[in-house]
Amino acid sequence: MPKVIKSKKKVTKTKKKKIKKTLKKITKAILKPKEIVKAPIKISKTYFPKDAEKYMCDKHKLYFRIKLQEWKKELVKANNEALYNGSMDDNGISADIVDQASSYTDKNVEMKAINRQIKLISEIERALMRIKDDTYGYCLDTAEPIGLKRLMARPIAKYTIAAQEKHEMKEKVHADD
Repeated sequence: MPKVIKSKKKVTKTKKKKIKKTLKKITKAILKPKEIVKAPIKISKTYFPKDAEKYMCDKHKLYFRIKLQEWKKELVKANNEALYNGSMDDNGISADIVDQASSYTDKNVEMKAINRQIKLISEIERALMRIKDDTYGYCLDTAEPIGLKRLMARPIAKYTIAAQEKHEMKEKVHADD
């Protein structure tokens, strides 16, 4: 009788070992091994995306992220300076009606330019979000690649040229109604 009890214990120990081994295999499959974890991508200041590289690879995304962030910084700085300088010009109100009208027109034009730049900043932020979501560089309508040349010229582009023309035609038709 004692032999049967020992064999049962051996069976349970071997089962436990097998369960532990399978659990280790499963956790290794689920968790990324250290070799798979990527090192941060670095690019030189003179780097330009090439057609020979895989479209929207990590280098492309990093290049456009840096380009968009620098553009955003420049716009914010320009807006802050324009708002500061615009508020400094309010110190004297001219008695001449023509001078007052000219001053009002200039301020109106400045404010419209600032508003356009604020909209552009929000577009840049949306493009940065698309980079994080891995949808940057692909048309929002057709999901086709936008193309490196178009993105180099207009980093906030959301559509391919054909899709952009289609959107502009729809806007024109609705504006005429």
